[in-house]
Amino acid sequence: MRLRLLIALLAALAFLPALPARAETPELPDRIAAAWRTDHLSVDGRLAIPETELDRIRAAMRTAGIPVYVALVPRTPYLRGSRSDLPTLLHARIGEPGVYVVAIVDADYWSTTAELYRPAGLRGRDLTSVRSADKQRLAIVSDRPAPQVVRTIQQASTAYDGRALPPVPAADLEPDRDGSRDGGLSVSDKKDRATAVGGVIGGLLAFVPMLVAALRYRPGSKSTKRGSVDKPPIEPSRVRRQADGKIRQAEQALARLDSRRTKSNAQLDQRDDAYRRLDAARAVRADQPDDVLALAGAFVLARQAERVASGAALQPPCFFDPMHQPGTIKVDWSDDVEVPACKSCATAVGRGRTPRGLRVLAKAGLLGRKPVPYWTLDPEDSPMVASGFGALSDDLPERIGARQDEVR
Repeated sequence: MRLRLLIALLAALAFLPALPARAETPELPDRIAAAWRTDHLSVDGRLAIPETELDRIRAAMRTAGIPVYVALVPRTPYLRGSRSDLPTLLHARIGEPGVYVVAIVDADYWSTTAELYRPAGLRGRDLTSVRSADKQRLAIVSDRPAPQVVRTIQQASTAYDGRALPPVPAADLEPDRDGSRDGGLSVSDKKDRATAVGGVIGGLLAFVPMLVAALRYRPGSKSTKRGSVDKPPIEPSRVRRQADGKIRQAEQALARLDSRRTKSNAQLDQRDDAYRRLDAARAVRADQPDDVLALAGAFVLARQAERVASGAALQPPCFFDPMHQPGTIKVDWSDDVEVPACKSCATAVGRGRTPRGLRVLAKAGLLGRKPVPYWTLDPEDSPMVASGFGALSDDLPERIGARQDEVR
């Protein structure tokens, strides 16, 4: 009986139509290369890019004087380790000379990676050197794709045929970098400053004695120094500009390292470490674009990524203010804690004073907010505070990644 059932089952299966195999999703380079065969401007289907942005990019592509291939894609796990290799992988699939530009968006932060490939036998300036010499590159806005993509195409044209770089339009520059605003401040900068000053004045009117005592306090020390009323905390827009500049410098340093035909094991390790720090910098900058602590953390990580990619020794930040020079001097901060400090902050500690340090606005009862040293905040609320921006423990990238996983 069982044998008959088995024979009947096999006979039935023999007459069933064969099901087509499920095709795997092509890798990102294959998808972009396939799109480029019909349109040299490829836009990932997950992105909604205004037509005005695409029109600007197409206009720059037409006047470049060389073939231009542009891809606009969102940041994905695939790009974490192969971002700088993507133009090379795409050129291998297309096989034509020209400039290959990939613009990547993370939240609302755009960045580009590009390579220029000349016809066989032709020589000229390196695209990386042209980008590094462009004094306006760090002032270009990063909240939309066209400004950076267009500038990259212009830089490639300069590298290819020596034409002069045109000035960046004022609309493509950060609000306080084009010189057209009152006193160099944007409207948002003025609002930030007004809010900060108002919070400080309100807090000082009621808590001057307590505030002064808090700012003079240093664990393990009784030394104090009389001083004037404290300045407002640093504005987010200022830290954001510095972080964005360092991120671009780190990208350029990694591009130079990736362009080497042969790399030693030490250089491969440096590249991996630099990308680890740069990825964390991009992530925290994109997730919290208006938070001073997050932006300062992005600045520190990008600065470290640039140094590591350039072959320089890794340096911890100044514990008191990570926006200062790196912490190259060890100082006693309390009876059992030693922290790295820059020369200025180390001198202040040596004289028995508490460095002013990085100040952020914190809640202050019913009157709103007041500026306090960042290290007085709850370390559970921020990986930057918990690690002293990496000054206390060199694990800030991992802390940022863990915090993002918790939020998700």
